[in-house]
Order: sequence, then C-alpha cells, then structure tokens
Amino acid sequence: MEKRELCKIIGKNIQKERQKKGLTQETFAELMNVSWSYVSKIESGVINLSLGKILQISKYLNSDIEKILKLK
Repeated sequence: MEKRELCKIIGKNIQKERQKKGLTQETFAELMNVSWSYVSKIESGVINLSLGKILQISKYLNSDIEKILKLK
C-alpha cells in the first residue's frame, strides 16, 4: 500500500465518523479550530496526518482511534 492510498483511507474513515456524529465539515472545523478547507483536505486524503493529529481528531469525534485507522 502506498502512502497516498493510506491517507485516502484514513480520510474517508474520518469523514464517516464525522458524519455519524451529525457534524458538517464547517462545524467540525470550528471544533478543531482549523479552516473548513483543512478538514476537506484531510477527508480527501491530501494531507498526511501525524499519529498525534489522528489521536486528536479521534478525541474531537469521541471515536475510537481504531475506527479511524481501520484499513478495510
């Protein structure tokens, strides 16, 4: 698996968890104190997130980090 593919999978997992919580990208961006475009880039797999940032996102979403890191 290549890095780009992994970023896309993690981004989609974050998107699924965000949607389960009923949050828009804009609302989630406000919670994280980042721009809407940053959230969009995360979910589309453009940004290569550190493990620390993934952990922070899982806490914002009140979700298990395993759900975000799930590869299949």
